[in-house]
Amino acid sequence: MSMFNATVPQMQKMLRNLSAWIEKAIAHAEAKKFDPAVLLSARLAPDQYNFTRQVQAAADAAKGAVARLTGNKPPVHPDTETTIDELKARLNTVIDYLDGFKPEDFDGAADRWIDLPFLPGKRVSGRNFLNEMALPNFYFHVVTAYAILRHNGVELGKYDFIGSMQLEDIPSAS
Repeated sequence: MSMFNATVPQMQKMLRNLSAWIEKAIAHAEAKKFDPAVLLSARLAPDQYNFTRQVQAAADAAKGAVARLTGNKPPVHPDTETTIDELKARLNTVIDYLDGFKPEDFDGAADRWIDLPFLPGKRVSGRNFLNEMALPNFYFHVVTAYAILRHNGVELGKYDFIGSMQLEDIPSAS
């Protein structure tokens, strides 16, 4: 699988899924007669990010991974979202940003050296960055956002997480 295919389409899909989960969370809150904004501060453990920060971190992980792998700087978002609509807008902004990348933008990405600002003096190859840092980090925040909503009673299942698949009919034997 190419580095483009492992990042852009899959991260866009998962960010769209996350946005759909937010819609289900709103419907759940309305059915249970509570303000959906309550979910923004929900968390699984006292030392983990709340739902808002998990969504921001998932969006940051996606744009940061793609930017670093292609030798670009990611756009900066100030993490000021305080409403559900603002979080959904953040997701849409990152999905649109990822739309600007093409497979050829990833030429040489596997062997590109990526500096890690949180580990001064250290770097990692693009291949190892993707497999050992970028993808696990992205999915950590996506899964945690999912789990926060599930923990708060939002009816989400595996297919909500996986989302759509590109299926084809099995050819019939003639």
